[in-house]
Amino acid sequence: MAGPIHGPLHGVKVLELGTLIAAPFASRLFAEFGAEVIKVEDPKTGDPIRNWRYLHDGTSLWWYVQSRNKKSIALNLKDPRAQEIAHRLAREADIVVENYRPGVLEKWGLGYEQLRAANPATVMVRISGYGQTGPMRDRPGFGAIAESMGGIRFVTGYPDRPPVRIGISIGDSIAALHAVVGALMALRHRDATGGRGKGEGQMVDVALYEAVFNMMESTLPEYDVFGAIRARTGGSLPGIVPSNTYECADGAAIVVAGNGDAIFRRLMTAIGREDLANDPGLARNEGRAKRVEEIDGAIQAWCGRHPIEEALATLTAADVPVSRIYSVADMMRDAQFQARQMFEQAALPDGTPMKVPAVVPRLSATPGGTRWLGPRLGEHTDDVLRGLGYDVAAISALRDDGVI
Repeated sequence: MAGPIHGPLHGVKVLELGTLIAAPFASRLFAEFGAEVIKVEDPKTGDPIRNWRYLHDGTSLWWYVQSRNKKSIALNLKDPRAQEIAHRLAREADIVVENYRPGVLEKWGLGYEQLRAANPATVMVRISGYGQTGPMRDRPGFGAIAESMGGIRFVTGYPDRPPVRIGISIGDSIAALHAVVGALMALRHRDATGGRGKGEGQMVDVALYEAVFNMMESTLPEYDVFGAIRARTGGSLPGIVPSNTYECADGAAIVVAGNGDAIFRRLMTAIGREDLANDPGLARNEGRAKRVEEIDGAIQAWCGRHPIEEALATLTAADVPVSRIYSVADMMRDAQFQARQMFEQAALPDGTPMKVPAVVPRLSATPGGTRWLGPRLGEHTDDVLRGLGYDVAAISALRDDGVI
């Protein structure tokens, strides 16, 4: 793991009032680039993601990555004394990130207007299923629901089968990335209008379904102008030909993206179909889109006669974009991943070695990195409270009362 990281966000303070994926992923990105992130967790249960998927000595491996570089403070936010602590932390923070259902933080005195009254420079990022307004604002919202409502599930899978889930929680992650972008823009505005304590803060309202909808390319104007509803097309890229998944002779699959005009000619030549390479009707994508079955059939026929390594070598030599479909095992063995140092070596608390994803994007002057893995529940509670002026006796009393 890296040593001290003085990244581009060094000196920025972030308070995380969130659980599971969306808000914690957003604040993880802040922490990876040098921000001080204080994560508030329930003293009894902690963030539920601590117990998700594969556990090592009772703690999720996902947790260690999702909460790297963060400080954990355990607060029972149903207690007014804990709410006061959180309020004080929020007043000192540059950014507050939360993903509770709308209205919950207001009950605890931690809503945007309440924080803004104490510090007009507050930047608060609110991530929820449906946003802070509208008739659905009070409904519980999860990534899976956002993926369905935002449109991505409708176009994922094969046309003769029900829609399927992408293999990760993509809705939460997309919302988290929108949250980070929004927070940094709001922070830029705050600094341009006076900076910490004097500048103009604002609320960044991120709805999961809207973040997914924002990724839906041209589906809306296509429907509005032509009445076209983009449907499921399996492994192909609709209207952009050829771009599909093809099975090789050994049963392995590759993805071929030959949809550039010059690339198409090289691809057809490489598979021995000069007739298609030189067909003037296929020189542009609009012509190829009308003959997609013929083109895909030609590529599949060729792939079906060659094992995957041979197919990859031939198409790579022809400068055609092509790839095997990587599993995580493939990634670990791949020379490109290794050359780019995409795996950081870390160690679990008992010394067990564990690789974690390297930090992206890559910044040449102020790169991010891993200072420590996800902390123990409440590991930094005492340090944070001492920083707020609480003495040993006060901290002990709060712990005895179940506030921390």
